[in-house]
Amino acid sequence: MAKNRIYDIPARAINKFRRHFFPVDFDLLDGFLNEVAGVIHIGANMGQERESYASLGLNVVWVEPIPAVFEKLRSNISGLSNQRAYRYLLAAEDGRDYKLHIADNGGASSSILDFAKHRKLHPDIHYVEEIQVKATTLVRLIEIEKIDLNDYGAIVLDTQGSELLVLKGAIPVLDKFRFVKTEVADFESYAGCCQLAELTEFMRELGFVVSHKAPVVALDGVGTYYDVVYGRP
Repeated sequence: MAKNRIYDIPARAINKFRRHFFPVDFDLLDGFLNEVAGVIHIGANMGQERESYASLGLNVVWVEPIPAVFEKLRSNISGLSNQRAYRYLLAAEDGRDYKLHIADNGGASSSILDFAKHRKLHPDIHYVEEIQVKATTLVRLIEIEKIDLNDYGAIVLDTQGSELLVLKGAIPVLDKFRFVKTEVADFESYAGCCQLAELTEFMRELGFVVSHKAPVVALDGVGTYYDVVYGRP
């Protein structure tokens, strides 16, 4: 199986799938984007949402750790002046080494965690490569790249089970953000991954509540993935 197979799936195609199988108001789900100056999008993949962000005039920081995918991301946003990409793996501790498993769906399901019930939900997706990556916290990334948080206001997370680790490494700056949007499962999709109840309690302790929640994909006997927007009341 080829290791560098890259698919750039337009966000509009993903949303069409979601609306067909889960008829919810996704404009409502992403309405928070109208209330912020920009987004820090962690787990960028190839920047599939870049056109949607650009249409709203948002400042965007993309964070993506996989070298080949990062190069595609950088090419995709090259004509968008308000969007920047950085190649980092974000987690809870600065300097910790991780083994990053690369998935064969353009890297979209790649994770520092092993597959668990993800195999039942997506049996056609496999890990095909591993790379060693040194993690950085969001706080440290902001310091290194001199990111002015006044230009943003929201975090979007899609890091395949490690979202809680990323947020723990962001605690000192989370009060600078009004919204956090993340994809999260209510089951063990990846081995030891954070789950919806745990993540929601963590966010509650930091002053965030669920603003909107919508199912993304589900399987009877396994569970459901959700897109969740946490906001400050």
